[in-house]
Amino acid sequence: MNQYRSDLHALAAAYALDALDAAERDDFAAHLPHCEDCRRDVAEFAATAARLAAATAQGPPPALKQRTMAAVDGVRQLPPQLPAAGPARRVARVLKRKAVPLALAASVAAAVTFAGIAAWQHQESQDAQQQAQQAEQQLDEVSTVLAAPDARAVHGRATNGAFTTVVSSDRQNRAVFTVTGLPTPAQGTTYQLWLDHDGTMQPAGFVHADGTVPLDGDPADATAVGLTLEPTGGSPRPTTTPLLLLAMPA
Repeated sequence: MNQYRSDLHALAAAYALDALDAAERDDFAAHLPHCEDCRRDVAEFAATAARLAAATAQGPPPALKQRTMAAVDGVRQLPPQLPAAGPARRVARVLKRKAVPLALAASVAAAVTFAGIAAWQHQESQDAQQQAQQAEQQLDEVSTVLAAPDARAVHGRATNGAFTTVVSSDRQNRAVFTVTGLPTPAQGTTYQLWLDHDGTMQPAGFVHADGTVPLDGDPADATAVGLTLEPTGGSPRPTTTPLLLLAMPA
């Protein structure tokens, strides 16, 4: 990224994601106290990154802790060390010889127990794992945009009160949409995103709750991002009044 060092303002997203080399980080850190715009951008990008991390976090199954603690209680520990002097030395050698197979047996038992827990957890959470993989891929796409040297952001508020941010990168030819405070949609409806291409609204994906999603489609010549409430499954064209029509970042 050295070729972009002349434009410190373009490094706000990479700084928030700790993606700068040492020289760039020092230069930007020295610039930051004197630039209100960059301080605001860094705070917003950092908040977006935090929401992304929360969105991909997967909680363990409720019974996992109980099963794990029960398995730990059944594992024997090694006997205490005894002073290696006189008869005690012989006792220590005997205990040591007995402790080895006991420890091996305990290790095998623990391994079998935890393997059973892992197998159970895997069986119970296949759908969650698939969702996690999809979320990880989505996170990679979003992070690529946020870390782009030419990342630009624009903010707006939807008519339902949700606060939104669109971040785009010309170099990556990608854009992402972040929303917080999004009300739960009525049953049978979903929030659909749109890209405005010369007055024609093209479907750009869905957002189901607070978080960040990549926008589908080519944002290169799009002038705005729209948000509407559509029937579950989406619509080929908007069927309701837009909740948001936000100009793409300049």
